[in-house]
Amino acid sequence: MNAATPHRVKLILLVAAFAALVIAGLVLESARLERFIALMPTGPAPDMAIGVIAAVALGCATWAVVRIAHAGRARSRRRALEASVRGDVSSGIRTRMLVARLNELRVSEKRAIKLAARYSIVADELGVAFWNGGRRPRRAMHFPWREVRNIRADSMIVGGAVVSVLVLRVRRGGTSVELPIILGAPRAGSYALSDAPFFAVVRSWKSMHRDALKAEGIEPPPITGAIPIIRSGQVHAAAP
Repeated sequence: MNAATPHRVKLILLVAAFAALVIAGLVLESARLERFIALMPTGPAPDMAIGVIAAVALGCATWAVVRIAHAGRARSRRRALEASVRGDVSSGIRTRMLVARLNELRVSEKRAIKLAARYSIVADELGVAFWNGGRRPRRAMHFPWREVRNIRADSMIVGGAVVSVLVLRVRRGGTSVELPIILGAPRAGSYALSDAPFFAVVRSWKSMHRDALKAEGIEPPPITGAIPIIRSGQVHAAAP
């Protein structure tokens, strides 16, 4: 049996249970609902309105169950990884750009690389790995540190908002690609990491990258420091 099959069965049962509760509520409250519809302006027939409301309620219930199930699956995967690996476990938010660029780096992988909406990333002494799955995590792709050329912090616009992005430049099989990784907080419903938590992950990855390259006798990339900010008053003070 596929490892994801029990999860799908539970999800289907939960959706069916929610649907039954919604339909039962509509049936029990049909009289009150009809009185409410009668007070509304002239429009579709009551039966059609009831059908529309039932469909919307069922859709909302299904969406809520799917989101809860995905969040639980992500938590189970994170706990399993934290119990089995020695590196840093981070949560990632999937983007089309990241998935497309991961597939540009496919060499021995026979199938297209896919990521869950909330996937996990493990950075340890061996490299960086992307993980899917639940209680039994499945590795989607792995990059040893020797294939990583650079790690830097950047930003990108997502849905009208500016979010922090960890950019991992990887070279594999003659192809060099920058992977834009949006890090997310482990809590369900939270958005992209920013500020101190985000830069802590960036510093940790850079440190592991440098240590791994030194252990293999490879010259690590130069350390990039902060760019000094020169204010107008300092310019006038320095002028002769």
